[in-house]
Amino acid sequence: MKVYFGVCGIGLGHVGRCIPIAERLVEKGADVLFSTYRDAVKYVERAGYPLFEAPSVGFMVRPDGTVDFRQTVANPGPFLASFTLAKQVEAEIEFIRAFRPDVVVSDSRVSPLLAAKMLKVPDICILNQFQIIIPRRSRLLRLAKLVDTGALAMIGKLWTSGAAHLMIPDFPPPYTLSAGNLRIPKSYQKRAQLVGPILPVHPEELPSKKELRRDLGLDEDSPFIFLPISGPNEERAYITEVLRQIVMDFPKDYQVVMSLGYLDGAEKMIRKDNVAIYNWIPKRFEYLKACDLVVARAGHGTLTQSISYGKPMVLIPTPSHTEQLNNAYRVKDLGIAEVLEQNDVSRVSLVNTVRTMLSDEVCTRRIQEVQKEISGLNGLQTVVETIIKVAVNRK
Repeated sequence: MKVYFGVCGIGLGHVGRCIPIAERLVEKGADVLFSTYRDAVKYVERAGYPLFEAPSVGFMVRPDGTVDFRQTVANPGPFLASFTLAKQVEAEIEFIRAFRPDVVVSDSRVSPLLAAKMLKVPDICILNQFQIIIPRRSRLLRLAKLVDTGALAMIGKLWTSGAAHLMIPDFPPPYTLSAGNLRIPKSYQKRAQLVGPILPVHPEELPSKKELRRDLGLDEDSPFIFLPISGPNEERAYITEVLRQIVMDFPKDYQVVMSLGYLDGAEKMIRKDNVAIYNWIPKRFEYLKACDLVVARAGHGTLTQSISYGKPMVLIPTPSHTEQLNNAYRVKDLGIAEVLEQNDVSRVSLVNTVRTMLSDEVCTRRIQEVQKEISGLNGLQTVVETIIKVAVNRK
């Protein structure tokens, strides 16, 4: 069995959930091949899987990490954007023909789906954002109206037009996080399945919180704050520097571990008293289970992981990133997180919010209730079984 992964390379969230799928398939004797670009290339290489590097796409970002929708649409412009998509499809056709897979798995990429359809190869789409939503601010109102009338909503239709299965790694109602970005037309809903988060490690598979703290060199009694900062490099650089300066001056009664999200110089550490800052943390899930509170961006993967591990959150969504903003306020509405807008982040605001969250017994009970409700979901197993089924049926 051969499985081809065409993965969005913006940030590490998409590739981070596809690598565990690939690992399970390889354990079952499958051959896998990745096609991706940008941030995800090093991640795939680090995991040791064969890779084709595809033509790159991405958002325009300002120095503070804000997504600039106006510049993204204007530059490279509709003509060059169409040309880039055509180049991606052409590359995917070449890669797929060379590999001859039994199934193509696309994570949030249009071009592998179009190529698979042209080559008559069965395909599966993993997706947690069906529709692009532009912030309705005055300077973007015309652009927002254009998108709502269908100019960019075509992307959503392309994602699903050829896919036999649409796998959404989110929680079923009433806990669905991406509801604001998952307004799926009825014609596609029959093919869509909310499978739950794709977790490489479930909390019950790890030692107890007490044992993990001992193994990780953490105090068993002091509150432990974990900051796994994620996202594309351009969106992450500003906030990581702001948070790094804040946590280095955090109150001494808290333990703080921060991951900057940089694969380069992995595990390189800066330590000061109760604070440890790493470029990259391989033992992400051990630290996640050991912590009392997560401070992070509002990426879909970070949120589903934190909820699955029963951790309350302080979220700092990327400015103008509508998926993150929708996700963050959705989790706040569930009563398990607080949201700090990036412009409001300071030492005083962050420390006060952390203290409030750690002392909020209602929030603690609520996250435990939600964790219990969703604990039976296994998105990884469901996706792997679906891929195998599609591949076997083709043979």
